[in-house]
Amino acid sequence: MSIEKDIPELIKAGIITPETAQQIQEYYKIKSGSTSNRLFIVFGILGAILVGLGIILIIAHNWDELSKFSKTIFAFFPLVAAQSLCLYVLLRKPKSSAWRESATVLLFFAVGACISLISQIYHIPGNLSSFLLIWMLLCLPLMYVMKSSMAALIYILGITYYAAETGYFSYPTSSPYIYWLLYLAVLPQYFSLFRKNPRSNFITVENWLLPISVTIALGTLSGNAANLMFLAYFSLFSFFYIIGNNDLFSDKSLRNNSYKTIGSLGILILLFTFSFDGFWSDLRERLDYSGLMLTSEFWIALAITLAATGYLVFQQKNKSWREIPILSSIFIPVIIIFIIGFYSSVAVVLINIIILMVSILIIIQGTNKNHLGILNLGLSIITIWIIIRFLNTDLSFIIRGLLLMAIGVGFFSANYWMLKKRRKNEQ
Repeated sequence: MSIEKDIPELIKAGIITPETAQQIQEYYKIKSGSTSNRLFIVFGILGAILVGLGIILIIAHNWDELSKFSKTIFAFFPLVAAQSLCLYVLLRKPKSSAWRESATVLLFFAVGACISLISQIYHIPGNLSSFLLIWMLLCLPLMYVMKSSMAALIYILGITYYAAETGYFSYPTSSPYIYWLLYLAVLPQYFSLFRKNPRSNFITVENWLLPISVTIALGTLSGNAANLMFLAYFSLFSFFYIIGNNDLFSDKSLRNNSYKTIGSLGILILLFTFSFDGFWSDLRERLDYSGLMLTSEFWIALAITLAATGYLVFQQKNKSWREIPILSSIFIPVIIIFIIGFYSSVAVVLINIIILMVSILIIIQGTNKNHLGILNLGLSIITIWIIIRFLNTDLSFIIRGLLLMAIGVGFFSANYWMLKKRRKNEQ
């Protein structure tokens, strides 16, 4: 059914007034225009990328036959053309998102192409890390001058690749400390966009890219006390989870709440990692406790833990501590257990108790809120925990099979009981 066809019928039936009908028509016009504008931006960006790739392919086909001077001209031609287009957009179409995003994307890749071509023509030495660093530094102003969200997204991908290339893939590897300055440089753009248009598709993607980028880059800081980075990561994921539960994100779905999703997944994965006795044995064998406070990993873990604790206190300042989400404060007892694990094997028992308590609390929360998603999350955690524990025992396959059947029956029964309770409340 079309809204335009239904409105006269609704007016005639006296269901809505003519004034209401006009408001409905205006609303759908704005909604339709917004959808068209988003599609225009997407196709504009794709068009800019395809044009850039087409130019590169045409030049590459005849590259060997060109003189050094001709190659230099062709190397700078896309850059000059893209800069001219950006200047045109700033002067003539500054309010058009489609024009701004398309022109900026074209210029972003033109800068990278020009750097690589000039390096190849004149045999300028360098590696991929230095190329990515120079490229990102040159394109950093684009997100602010052009007010381009797409430039920010490509920039985040670029600096993340730079951190991974420098800290993981290169040999010998080194810690890309400059990454953190590059990361800070994008935050003003992120906060500005979040304040002006929190429902933007760009901000949704950026909400995912920023925490993923930090998660990837944090590991590049590890050195001799690499096992301490587990503690740093646990505090980081807890920090993400706390952010995901603030007033700006708490009402969003998990798909749109990247901080809560990444944080909860990270916390649970690390808890299951800590539940193996082999992890703690390796921790006690490798770490030199005498010089622990002199390692960079110790101070990194401490800084992230203090940041997570400070933000948790700030977030709960005007709220009851009974309302605190289950996974928000779990990093505090885990840190204590981590310290105990330096000296005693009882840490593995304590971690398994925490996993069991967390799963039970989540199941209770799902039951109280009549929420199938939360209930099944708690059931899934306890199921994974039971399966992992049974895989590490010498129980027979028959007993294992019966226990798995019992878990399946438990899943079915819990969901059936919840649905039955919902139907009863609806009646």
